[in-house]
Amino acid sequence: MSLLDRLPEVRGSLKADVSLAPYTWLRVGGAADAFFIPKDEADLALFLSSTDPEIPVTILGVASNTLVRDGGIEGVVIRLGPAFGSIETDGLTLTAGAAALDARVAKAAADAGIAGLEFYAGVPGTIGGALRMNAGCYGSETQDVLKELVAIDRRGRRIVMSIEDMGYSYRHSAVSDDLIFVSATFVGKPDAPDAIRARMDAITTRREESQPIRSKTGGSTFKNPDGYSAWKVIDAAGMRGHRVGGAQMSEQHCNFMINADNATAADLEGLGEAVRAKVLATQGISLDWEVRRIGRAE
Repeated sequence: MSLLDRLPEVRGSLKADVSLAPYTWLRVGGAADAFFIPKDEADLALFLSSTDPEIPVTILGVASNTLVRDGGIEGVVIRLGPAFGSIETDGLTLTAGAAALDARVAKAAADAGIAGLEFYAGVPGTIGGALRMNAGCYGSETQDVLKELVAIDRRGRRIVMSIEDMGYSYRHSAVSDDLIFVSATFVGKPDAPDAIRARMDAITTRREESQPIRSKTGGSTFKNPDGYSAWKVIDAAGMRGHRVGGAQMSEQHCNFMINADNATAADLEGLGEAVRAKVLATQGISLDWEVRRIGRAE
């Protein structure tokens, strides 16, 4: 019996053996055994409640900080579609679907005169990913503005969670990987839309000047170690511009890996591990991956 034959009927799109490389910012990775785009929250909940718990399920956003290995992903990969991309404002609160792009959320907040979410203009990816990793930049992060969120668990149950339930720390949450976030509500402060947009423009300009955003990249590769900047220790180790196969540490910002020349996922992961080893050997500092690495090695 094929995997699709073991899965429930859905109203969304469910296909077998779908290449994931086109769905990732690094443009690498093998295929998903099955790929599901739910029609809406009810479709997602029914699918999860009706799927054998032994079948692995992986949620994939726009994969701005995800490296899918060359052997693909076992089981079902779920990608939330347009039904999960809505953004609504009410006073100083903003509610966004998990598939809403972070930059769109920042813009909607600015238009509504809600300050505090402008940092999302500098965060690549979607709200779902931001919730999972407490995403942030330039001194602000998700936990500063999050009020509550909604998730669906593997049994298809709808769970409303508070920020206290998230167990947030630097670029990390303590919640189960089995939870799929579907929406979140944020609270900001009042300010003039033009003033908010000016701060967003400054963030965007700073990012464009310092990061290789027009390359095939995956955002910051490593978390900042306590007391250090990751890019500084990488630079001091002589790894700026270092290459493994078609993968390279960016010359512009050496905490960014780029797919410079038809790299494989193995090239990119090998590059990251080479950087970690060199930094540890030369400076005694251990770098932790910020890019999420998932799937099977080929």
